[in-house]
Amino acid sequence: MKPREAVPMPKRTSHEDATCPVARPLDALGDGWSLLIIRDAFDGLRRFGEFQKNLGLAKNILSARLHNLVAHGILHTVPASDGSPYQEYVLTEKGRGLFPVLVALRQWSEEHLFEPAETRTRLIDKENRQPVAKVKILSQDGRPLTPEDTTITKRRGDE
Repeated sequence: MKPREAVPMPKRTSHEDATCPVARPLDALGDGWSLLIIRDAFDGLRRFGEFQKNLGLAKNILSARLHNLVAHGILHTVPASDGSPYQEYVLTEKGRGLFPVLVALRQWSEEHLFEPAETRTRLIDKENRQPVAKVKILSQDGRPLTPEDTTITKRRGDE
């Protein structure tokens, strides 16, 4: 039997020049592993080995995803907090800005991808020990908005 030829992976299309704010972050976040790394960083993981153990991800893939997150300014490296020669990965302000995105994704998943009695993790407010309120999209004047209440327009960023 003739060995199968390796099929080259298609090159990912860059969205860095896209005018759509949903498309543009895909270069930094368009991979499920990247979102899970960010989730773990919010949960306090900082070291390569911690991410690798928690995700069960191959080292080369984890290394590439961490490098990409650092290159996009979502994580940055700092000397290890215990004084060892290792580096730790810490969320930047840009990375911390993804918190509402992860909360919305979590809540959407809870609503649509789990059976009612199925076990799942829960995001809890540390102060009152209650589940975090559902993310809502509001107008400038505070009205709840649905997709039907919105439209897309193009504008310059400084307008």
